[in-house]
Amino acid sequence: MEEKNWLLLVVSVISIIVIVGFFITKTKGFGRFSTSSFLLLLTLVFSTLLFAAGKIESKFLENLFFAIIGFSGGLFTGISKEKNNTNTDDM
Repeated sequence: MEEKNWLLLVVSVISIIVIVGFFITKTKGFGRFSTSSFLLLLTLVFSTLLFAAGKIESKFLENLFFAIIGFSGGLFTGISKEKNNTNTDDM
């Protein structure tokens, strides 16, 4: 096998492990946060597979990674704000 094929195989196996791990560890149902997390995960998986196949350039992948990091940072900040709002409403 060529080096490119091995790279694609390794990235595919890691991606499958990550997606299976997501479904094992998430709570039941799809809410706003789990759907957003899943879409970010799929974007990350497909973009790394495309990069490993040589279909996209590294600069595009870097920009995509920064966008994913920024969006997920806002997503997790929203989770903590939502938890704080529900705790103060109970008083």
